Amino acid sequence: MLNRYPLRERGVKGNRIMAAVDVKLPELGKDAGDEARVSFWYVDVGEQIAEGADLVQMLTDKATFDVPCPVAGKVVKLLAAEEQTVKVGQVLCQVEV
Repeated sequence: MLNRYPLRERGVKGNRIMAAVDVKLPELGKDAGDEARVSFWYVDVGEQIAEGADLVQMLTDKATFDVPCPVAGKVVKLLAAEEQTVKVGQVLCQVEV
């Protein structure tokens, strides 16, 4: 099976191999442009999150939307600050699985 989420860091925790998944700003659609602003984070570093749970609220000139977590795990890094503008494909955070 192909892994559709890029792995950034690998480590060992106990007998398990841990990996951090990059969560990126997804495509926004034809009319929404190619960037969005971070409104606020629903999570903090160190928190556990379920697959599909909302990570961050994003704003564009035309819409407000939430970015869901593609995997279950622990948030290990927030790479975009609140009020920061990010481009499509830019890494927002990393989640350890």
